[in-house]
Amino acid sequence: MTLKKGTPATGAEETPSFEQALERLESVVQDLEGGELTLEDSLARYEEGVRLSQRLTRTLDEAEKRIERLTANGDPPATEPFEGPGPGPRGGTPSEGELPF
Repeated sequence: MTLKKGTPATGAEETPSFEQALERLESVVQDLEGGELTLEDSLARYEEGVRLSQRLTRTLDEAEKRIERLTANGDPPATEPFEGPGPGPRGGTPSEGELPF
C-alpha cells in the first residue's frame, strides 16, 4: 500500500491500537527533528502529532481510571493510585539519585 508522505499508516475506517499510535507519534517526532520537511509538511506533521498525543493521553487516563475502579476496597469503595514500574509523572518513585521525570 502506498501512502502519501505524512499520512497515518492506517485507513480512516480503522482506529490504530495504542501501540500503533505511539509508534506513529515517535515517527512524527523523528520526522520533525530531522529538519528535512517543508514548512507546510512540518505544520501538518505537528498537528498530527498533537492529535496522536491527545488520543494517547486520553487512553492512558481511561486505563488509570479502570485500574482505580478495579482496586476499589472498603465501604464506601476507595481508590488507590496506580504506581507504575518506573520513575516519572505516570507513577513510581525515583530511586536515590534519579530525577523524578
